[in-house]
Amino acid sequence: MTTDAVRAAAAASILIVDDSVANLELMSELLRGRGHEPRPALSGELALMAARADPPDLILLDVDMPQMDGYEVCEHLKADERLKDIPIIFVSAVFTRAADKLKAFSLGAVDYVTKPFQAEEVYARVEAHLRLRRLQLEVERYSHELEDLVREKVEEIQSAQMTTIFALAKLAEYRDDDTGRHLERVAAYCRILAGDMRRDPKYAAVFTEQYVDNLSRAAPLHDIGKVAIPDAILLKPGKLSAEEFEEMKRHTTLGADTLRSVHAQYPGNAFLKMGIEIAESHHEKWDGSGYPQGLAGEAIPLAARIVAVADVYDAVRSKRSYKPARPHAAAREIIFESGGTHLDPAVVAAFAARADEFEAVRTVLESE
Repeated sequence: MTTDAVRAAAAASILIVDDSVANLELMSELLRGRGHEPRPALSGELALMAARADPPDLILLDVDMPQMDGYEVCEHLKADERLKDIPIIFVSAVFTRAADKLKAFSLGAVDYVTKPFQAEEVYARVEAHLRLRRLQLEVERYSHELEDLVREKVEEIQSAQMTTIFALAKLAEYRDDDTGRHLERVAAYCRILAGDMRRDPKYAAVFTEQYVDNLSRAAPLHDIGKVAIPDAILLKPGKLSAEEFEEMKRHTTLGADTLRSVHAQYPGNAFLKMGIEIAESHHEKWDGSGYPQGLAGEAIPLAARIVAVADVYDAVRSKRSYKPARPHAAAREIIFESGGTHLDPAVVAAFAARADEFEAVRTVLESE
C-alpha cells in the first residue's frame, strides 16, 4: 500500500486554508478530535508551499482570502502533477448561489461546506472523501500490479520467442562454423563499427544506445535462414553449381520470413524489425549486384550494411569446408578493396579506424 493510502486509512494529513485564525483553530480542533493531523495555513501562498513540501491527503480551502483567493489556489493545485488528485473541499460563506458552487466544481473541487458550518457536516464530508481517496489509491495500486503482471507475462512470452529464435540461429551456426563463436564475434564487430560511426554527425542521431543494443542483439540472426538449407549444399567442400547457389541465396528470405512471422505478433518490436532487415539484406552489395533484391547504396538498410562488413571479416578469418582460414591482414585488405563496390564506404572507413579491435575480438573469441 502506498504512503498516501496508509495515511488515508488511518490518521489523515489535512491542510486547512483560511485567513481567519479563529476558523483555523476551530477546524483544527474538530479534526484533531477525530484522530486526524490538521495543518493550518493562513494564506493561499503558504498553503501552496506546504502542499508542495508535503502533499496532504485532503484540503479544506476557504474561498474569500486576500491576495490569492481559494479559486486561484485550487487552480495552482490542479495544475501540479503531484497535487492534482488531492481532494479539495471548499469551505466558504459564498456558496449560497448556484454559480459559486458550479465554479468550485468546474475547478476540480470534490465538495463544499457552507459557513457557518456544523461540526457533524464537516466530519461526514471529510470522512466520505477520505474513504473515496483511499479507494482510489487502492484501485490505482491494483491497476499498477495488474499492469506489472501483464508486462511480466508478455516479457516471458517474448523471452520464450527470442530463445527459440536464437536456438535456430545457433543451430545454423553449428552446421556451418567450425569455431562455434561466429555469432558472438559478429555481434562484437557490429558494436565496434557502430561505436566509431556514431562519432560522425551524419549518424550521431541514428546510433542511440537502443539502436546499438538492438544491432548487437540482432546481428546474430543474419544467417538464421541457413537452418533450412540442405547439408549437401551448406557443407559442400567445392564450388556450388548455379542451381545450388540459387538455393543457398534463399537463406536470406527464409530467415527474414521466419522473423516476420514473430514480428507480426509484436509489431512494435524494433529489435525484430532490425533482425528482419539484417537477415534479408546482409548479402546486398553497395553497387547493387547483391541479393535477394539487388538493392544499392543507402537503399540497403544501415544495420545490414554494418553486418555485411562484420560478416565478411569473420568469414575470411574462419575455416570452412570449402576454404582455409586466412589472417587478419588478408581480411583487412579484402574489406578495403570492397569499399564502394560490395561494401558501404562509410562502414569500411569505420572498420579501417578500428581494425585492430577486430583482431583483438577474434583472438579472444577463438574456439578453445
